[in-house]
Parts: sequence; C-alpha cells; structure tokens
Amino acid sequence: MLGLYAMIAHRNFLKKFVGMTIFQTAIILFFLLLSVKRDATLPILVPGVADPRAYMNPLPHALMLTAIVVMVATAGVALAILIRLHAVAGSLEEDRVDGPEADGPPGR
Repeated sequence: MLGLYAMIAHRNFLKKFVGMTIFQTAIILFFLLLSVKRDATLPILVPGVADPRAYMNPLPHALMLTAIVVMVATAGVALAILIRLHAVAGSLEEDRVDGPEADGPPGR
C-alpha cells in the first residue's frame, strides 16, 4: 500500500518512480509467499516419492524471476526518461513540467 500511496499522492516524478518500484517489489514478494509449500521438496524426481503434492511448484518462482527482469528493464527506461525530463524541464515536479498542450495544438 505504501508504493500505491507514493504513486498517487506525490507530485514529484522521482518519488512516483520509487513508489512504483516499491509496489512492484511488494507484488513479487506477495506471489512468492503464496507459492510457499510447507514440507515440500525440490521439484527433482526422487525414487520413492510418487506423490506429486510432495513437490514444490517451480512455475511461480520462474514467473517472478521474469517479473524481476521486466521490473529492472522498466526501472532503467523510467530513470532514463526522468534524467532527460530533468535536463529539458529543469524539474521533476508535475506542476513545473510543461506538457505538450503548452506549445499549442499539434501540427504547427
């Protein structure tokens, strides 16, 4: 909830970015905690263990690893955009950054 609050409440784009990162990390942690199985073994077939419920499901971990890669890529692109925005606009505050509507109608 902290990440969602930071994305909604703050007017600074860098603070929104930090909130987005916290939110993404919390979602990944949530899914990993849901996938934990007590008294489960690694999903490697072992002689003598025939019950499939005795194994952990590796799919949630693989999906969250993919989500981490996407999160890092998103963070890199967002930081590049924030650096460029600060260089062009001189600020990362929403109120001080002029949008495209400040230049007039498109097509001029």
